[in-house]
Amino acid sequence: MVTQEEIYTELKQVFDPEIPVNIVDLGLVYEIAIDGTKCNVTMSLTSQSCPEAQNIPTMVERKINEISGIDETAVEIVWEPTWTVQMISAEGRAILGIDDDQ
Repeated sequence: MVTQEEIYTELKQVFDPEIPVNIVDLGLVYEIAIDGTKCNVTMSLTSQSCPEAQNIPTMVERKINEISGIDETAVEIVWEPTWTVQMISAEGRAILGIDDDQ
């Protein structure tokens, strides 16, 4: 059975082309639910006008569908809660040069 850890590992290979941090460390992935061979991902983007709004969900689907044991992936883009820079992980903040105080 596929675990959430395996999904997160794969998603750490998906990047917004404009930001050198993966979507997990950016804090864009809100929830992963696995139901048998189906994976449902709830996530956001850095903004509603993100130029990669069409490509990132497709990249997420492809990456997860590469995992043995997953046959179908559905990605839901949500705008609540609104993504903020505070959602970026410590690793992502270090890469971007953001102090924890910001």
